[in-house]
Amino acid sequence: MLLFGHPYIDFEPFYHIDEIDEIEHTPANSTLFIHFKEENLDIIKHMQQNHLSFALEATDLSEVVFAHNLGAKYILVKENLAKSAQNVAENYLFDAKILCRLESGTNLEEKISEGIDGVIFAQAIIKISN
Repeated sequence: MLLFGHPYIDFEPFYHIDEIDEIEHTPANSTLFIHFKEENLDIIKHMQQNHLSFALEATDLSEVVFAHNLGAKYILVKENLAKSAQNVAENYLFDAKILCRLESGTNLEEKISEGIDGVIFAQAIIKISN
């Protein structure tokens, strides 16, 4: 299981962007993070075309499948979607890893027993702004 943002584990943060211009304010070879939505498709396509590592947040199973097909390295989902998303990822042999967003470590054991690829805590995501 992957752990991002847990105080016991060193991790590379994700950089939350909202615009293409914000990419230049992130470290080289970092993982970019953006919410999957239609308005962000231009940013997602830019990341694809430039072979950038990125994570997409999905809110339902259709978005999970879109995120995988768009080339996301990580697909972030809320706790209530994690198990279903993990089942889809395993069934369709996704390369992308499913990460469950956790607010605290209280549900970590539950996610371990569910076989979720990983968890990400809020401190692992750094907001970038121009």
